[in-house]
Parts: sequence; structure tokens; C-alpha cells
Amino acid sequence: MEKMPISPKGFELLQQELKRLKNEERPKIIKMIEFARSLGDLSENAEYETAKDRQSFNDKRVNELETKLSSCVVIDPNSIKNKSKLVFGLSFEIEDLDSGEKKTYQLLGPEESNPESGSISIEAPLARGVLGREQGDEFIVQTPSGPKEYVLNRIF
Repeated sequence: MEKMPISPKGFELLQQELKRLKNEERPKIIKMIEFARSLGDLSENAEYETAKDRQSFNDKRVNELETKLSSCVVIDPNSIKNKSKLVFGLSFEIEDLDSGEKKTYQLLGPEESNPESGSISIEAPLARGVLGREQGDEFIVQTPSGPKEYVLNRIF
């Protein structure tokens, strides 16, 4: 199984979701199923079908989270001393060489990335293009609209 890098905050969020699904959602669903069974004939019982679907979804997510958590490697960005090359957890500023537009991101794992809030997944094409680069390096990223050329302005 491939190891997935994750920040301490991202790891904690996955653990919290797993705990919530097991300790809060699962008991609610069990009560929903018990109530639906008390209504009688299960063959035409929409409440029962809904509860069973919800149970299935919950169980799948629990299994998914347990698998992900077991394959995580927690990397604390604050412990990274050498910031000469861009690695997981660090933040960086890039500049589009055509438009001059500058953007700042933090390089995080797929479970915790959110481009709107300034973090991108290490699996994203932009991240793959900039990963391991040094300040001042130019690089090209293949986008749906064609290749884009960027420069890595700073790493922090």
C-alpha cells in the first residue's frame, strides 16, 4: 500500500471524522433501522431502505478512512528546516509568466487540499510540476488549455 503524506491537522481531521461516524452516526442509523423494522412489512418500507442505504454509505466511509489512516505518514511542516527545495507541507508563491498573475499555495495531501483556501494536493498537475524545485526555477505545467509556464518566486 502506498504511503500518503498528510499534515498533523489533516490527520486529526480524518481521525475526528472516523470517530464521529463510529460513535455518533452508526448508533443513529441503528436506531433508524430498529424504528423502521417496528413499522412492519420490510418489503415496502421506505424508511428501512433509506436507513440501510445510509448504513452502507457510513460503513464504506469508515472502511475508507481506516485504510487511509493506516497508510498515512504524518509530516509536520513546522519541522522542515531546509526550505531550499519545495517539499510536502511548505508554502510557495508562483507567477504565471504570461499573465504575471501570482498565486500562493501550501503543498498538502489529497485529503486536505482546497485550492480556494490556498492548499493544493501533491497529486495535482501544478504540484507535480513545482515539487522539488528551488526558488527562481521556471517550469511548465500541462493544463487543459495547453502548457503554462511559471516561475517559483519563493518558498516559505
